[in-house]
Amino acid sequence: MHGIPVAVKDQFWTKGIRTTGATRILADFVPDEDATIISNLKRAGAVLLGKTNMTEFAMGAGFERFSPPRNPWHLDRRTGGSSGGSGAATAAFLCATSLGEDTGGSIRFPATWCGLVGHRPTWGLVSRYGVMTGVWSMDTAGPISRTVEDAAITLTAIAGHDERDPYTSSQPVPDFRAGLNGNLQGIRVGVITEQMDDESVAVDTRDAVLKALGVLGELGATVERVSIPLTAHGAILSQVPLVVEPALNMREWVRDRLQDYGHNNRIGLLTGSIFPAQAYYKAQKLRTMFRNQVHEAPGTIRRAGHSHIERGRPADRRGPDNNE
Repeated sequence: MHGIPVAVKDQFWTKGIRTTGATRILADFVPDEDATIISNLKRAGAVLLGKTNMTEFAMGAGFERFSPPRNPWHLDRRTGGSSGGSGAATAAFLCATSLGEDTGGSIRFPATWCGLVGHRPTWGLVSRYGVMTGVWSMDTAGPISRTVEDAAITLTAIAGHDERDPYTSSQPVPDFRAGLNGNLQGIRVGVITEQMDDESVAVDTRDAVLKALGVLGELGATVERVSIPLTAHGAILSQVPLVVEPALNMREWVRDRLQDYGHNNRIGLLTGSIFPAQAYYKAQKLRTMFRNQVHEAPGTIRRAGHSHIERGRPADRRGPDNNE
């Protein structure tokens, strides 16, 4: 990445550069060291152009500290959050690639809204040392880029084991760019039945997904229907940690500086502070059950090159010779 200009979310420590997390509480915070992913970028030769706007503490409750970033495609439209500044900067060609952080969609939302490629890496692939974290069990840093190749290059640079983050994977980091050869043989794509059959999904959205699945099949991937019943409880699985963990991590600030938070985050933090421990425990148990359902998800594996995913027509209902 020698000479490649990058922008990074103001959630990552940058040595000698103010890092605010878009909050009054850290308005004057200047780290004395870089976050590991910033060090990795510099080691790869990238050039840091500056820090990008975000929601307060990346909690996704609106851009209350600074003016909201504008969507370069239409200035009256939003960029999505919480990494909206990174999405805007990349879409406007102010940088070649950027970094965001994703808890419940904060990389993927800005990428989608700004016409970009946003990649949330596997949890533990990228170090979070020096990343202001609100939901430790979910936070993940990753690239927001204009192309898949750019995202692969960026991810290769920032990924890897870090002794200062014990949850990072010890597996060697592959060259993700080398895998972009158009051959998806051996790749299995699971399509969640409960999502595809949901009546609330817009028709054009479903059609776009089906079209994309067809392309994946043509490239050699195996596309299969899977059933994960607990997706119906997705809001509980994500929202409980999103309010409880920040309240625990910031309990001293919540007690002493609650008035310095934005209005929406004050509500969320107070909610998390009074959330019953027993209910949180049950939510975590449900989360474990969901994870197990993902790993144990059944599904009829179809021959590579064919996609048999249609609304209301699970793959296991079809005969072996039905190739419609």
